[in-house]
Amino acid sequence: MAKRDKKKIETAAEKPKETTAEFIASMASVLVTGLFIITFIVQAFEIPSSSMENTLLIGDHVFVDRERFAPPTHWMGPLLPYREIKRNDIVVFVSVDTPGMYIVKRVVGLPGDHLHVDHGDLYRNGEKLKESGYVVHKESQVPENEFTRYRDNFPKYPPIYGGDMPEEWILTMGSHIEGGDIVVPPDSYFGMGDNRDVSKDSRFWGFIPRANIIGRPMFVYWSFETPPHQYEKSSIGDRVGFIVHVITHFFTETRWSRTLHIVR
Repeated sequence: MAKRDKKKIETAAEKPKETTAEFIASMASVLVTGLFIITFIVQAFEIPSSSMENTLLIGDHVFVDRERFAPPTHWMGPLLPYREIKRNDIVVFVSVDTPGMYIVKRVVGLPGDHLHVDHGDLYRNGEKLKESGYVVHKESQVPENEFTRYRDNFPKYPPIYGGDMPEEWILTMGSHIEGGDIVVPPDSYFGMGDNRDVSKDSRFWGFIPRANIIGRPMFVYWSFETPPHQYEKSSIGDRVGFIVHVITHFFTETRWSRTLHIVR
């Protein structure tokens, strides 16, 4: 027994110890790999508004695949599943009229597509789309007004002046209309929210430039019940107050059923 214990001690003594330099190098490689993944492959985003309900809810935190729609590279091409953007893809992109703001919408029109909305129904290239699987109309019964006429019969009526619509879109929209349809120009896409009645989308601010698209949401990694317009509260007091609220209500207001929910 003593010989065996001695042999174990000798074996342990012979095992080389990791030096400080090796430890630092190991941690640095892990950090660099993590930063590479976060910067170039996936990125975390929070859904701020109800425009994509019920596909995505306010307070859903999603991982976004940044590589799927990126321009292919020769050295990574065989390893990553690059592909072109398709109809019905959900995309995250930099806002057209608010620099620095990220928005999520569903692509309903590719370059060259002819689109129009008639009484809330979307038509593409002359065909009425069946969108019952994801589109909801939560305010379809409100009295008709200038906003609803424009929203539900796009682009039949002229743009709404004096609202939140960018002036550039108001001035240029007419140049993209042919035969009552809006025609998507090259290197651009037409995006709409699944919560169609409340979504401020391409009807209100124009096309999505290809260069603005960041990627596609993959799945929800965490979802927390968040009040509408919380993203507009930018003061330090509001932010700290909401963080305290999240900490104290983490278990009761987390939507556990949405964890790992695949975004489609």
